[in-house]
Amino acid sequence: MIYNPGMEALSIAEKEELQYARLQETLDRVYNRVPFYKEKFDEKGIKIDDIKSLKEVEKLPFTHKKDLRDNYPFGLFAEPIENIVRLHGSSGTSGKPTVVSYTKNDIKVWSELIARAIVAAGGSRGDVFHNAYGYGLFTGGLGLHFGAEQLGVAVVPISGGNTERQILTIQDFKPKGLACTPSYALNIAEKMREMGLDSRNNSLKYGIFGAEPWSEGMRSTIEDMLGIKAVDIYGLSEIMGPGVSIECHVAQDGLHIADDHFLVEVIDPETLETVKDGEDGELVFTSLTKEAFPLIRYRTGDIASITREKCECGRTTTRMSRVKGRTDDMIIIRGVNVFPSEMERVLLQIDGLAPHYQIMLIKDGAMDCAELHVEISEDLYTGLNGDLEHEQVLMLERKVKHEIKSACLVSVKTVIGTPKSIPRSEGKAIRIVDRRKKDPAILS
Repeated sequence: MIYNPGMEALSIAEKEELQYARLQETLDRVYNRVPFYKEKFDEKGIKIDDIKSLKEVEKLPFTHKKDLRDNYPFGLFAEPIENIVRLHGSSGTSGKPTVVSYTKNDIKVWSELIARAIVAAGGSRGDVFHNAYGYGLFTGGLGLHFGAEQLGVAVVPISGGNTERQILTIQDFKPKGLACTPSYALNIAEKMREMGLDSRNNSLKYGIFGAEPWSEGMRSTIEDMLGIKAVDIYGLSEIMGPGVSIECHVAQDGLHIADDHFLVEVIDPETLETVKDGEDGELVFTSLTKEAFPLIRYRTGDIASITREKCECGRTTTRMSRVKGRTDDMIIIRGVNVFPSEMERVLLQIDGLAPHYQIMLIKDGAMDCAELHVEISEDLYTGLNGDLEHEQVLMLERKVKHEIKSACLVSVKTVIGTPKSIPRSEGKAIRIVDRRKKDPAILS
């Protein structure tokens, strides 16, 4: 089922015609209403009429997160505050927060895109929908909430945390859909088992998971533990929030981008040149219909690839791969660049480990190094009577180091801990802890 086939199954010619018309409207809006963009365009001698095709969007300047912070709080708004109906923003933990805004029409568009997303995930009108994304300035909770209501599902606005209550609510309300971060879905499943419950014996049919990179191995683990179909959703507050793209439950092969509302590019983050379809690079988005907060060529920092091939579900939208990582999440270990998700992919293929890990960045003299902290599985730990010095554990440690070295080309010290030794997440998982300084800093 497709929620809006008129837009999700456009021909290439129809889609490009619509995108170009909306791009022209957006360029006119930002040039005449946002002084930041007028100055940028004038500096480069860019006239809106000079953009004769979608390809020529490459002539336009990039927008960076720093630009949002430099214009905090309302400097990039294209509508006066009396036309704004909602504000969202980041936490500001790494500097000034970023603030984004929405008009009534922006909320209407966002709600439709979430309705599309839930249908793509396998949901339908009449479902009960358990929304465990955080509510508040974070766009996840409220973004999913309004779109779910538009579709006609009964939303349970439970937000994150209090996992035992989440489980009780799932048992009593019998939802078909679950929405949260993938790490929290794993936490819910584990807690069910701790409570003596069969984590697969539930009403859930599909899960919509995002807000952090996750691997195919993590998907398989969640699907197996909860007995559901798990799909990846993508979004970022600066562009809209969740719903910029989502996998379909039919193919689970790339996330369908809402092409009628967003123009996507993939660039080499070093050369800034566009890369070919299928090649990894940094996602760049231009909003095509945002009224309050339109952005031109926003560099997301997310690494992925795109394909324009038609999906077996019938949608013709551009699809993006899973996010491999973020440019600012990439870590350098003895001169080798590594994304945490690459290590996750390896770890989840190794028997005897629980699907949890943390990477501790440390100093070895002047060299940056890493310790990989993992957990022994409950079954193996019980079978060995809690003996972490057992030869089987030492063999497991050697296997982890060998597999990481083979796949990621880095050597890491491996620390195998007891079950539950790594903190569980009620939101975004903490994957990296920087211990190179006196006071450990959480990086992601």
